[in-house]
Amino acid sequence: MRHKRKGRRLGRTSSHRRALFRNMACALFLTERDDLYYEGLTQSDGGVVNPPAVKGRIITTIQKAKEIRPYVEKCITLAKKSLPHTRAAAELECEHERGSDGWKTWREGEGWQKWNAAIAPAVDYRRRAFAMLRDKEAVEILFEEIAERFEDRNGGYTRIMRLAKPRLGDAGTRAILELVGERDRVIQKSEKPAFASDEDEVEETKAETPADEPATDETPADDKATEDSAAEDSATEDSATGDSATDNKEKA
Repeated sequence: MRHKRKGRRLGRTSSHRRALFRNMACALFLTERDDLYYEGLTQSDGGVVNPPAVKGRIITTIQKAKEIRPYVEKCITLAKKSLPHTRAAAELECEHERGSDGWKTWREGEGWQKWNAAIAPAVDYRRRAFAMLRDKEAVEILFEEIAERFEDRNGGYTRIMRLAKPRLGDAGTRAILELVGERDRVIQKSEKPAFASDEDEVEETKAETPADEPATDETPADDKATEDSAAEDSATEDSATGDSATDNKEKA
């Protein structure tokens, strides 16, 4: 039995495993960099030259993705908890430029003490996130951009999608770990048909039916022509039948 043996070892020591989680979580958050970051970079800079194909997404094995997912969501939860404290401190922040006379008077008065008490929890959350990631840029992106995106979402910040093509070499099952919210499927629901009431149907039928025209004794010219042609045809048929009858009598 595996009592109190939570998680996968992934063939690594505990320190190596923590470093793996830290690096992959930072890699996921750093994909949200601005496009201007990659302009002017060269290989000699020692950084990433090519931007990610899709922001907010990394590809790894299915086992690693399942272990990294709780690690990433804990970091996002810390960033979300700091938002109300950051906004409260922004209202108490000094309007004067840092180092000016107005800022110095604010720094020595009660305004700075109130601001310091309001910002302290947010600083604590940021330090805890930095202890998990150990990357200042990743922490900045996490608190400035990603936290606001998931402010109204209660958990479930990431998704795992299994890939059909295995990894080359050991045929390991690969998977995508990505942040939700950008490429979600939109389910379109069909609207219910609006049925009209009986009174509306009666009014529509009355509006569609034309008014009764007054009856007249006169018939159109076309009708008269058709009647005359019909009378002529009947007369010719009668004459033909009479001639045939006389012929038969004579033969007899």
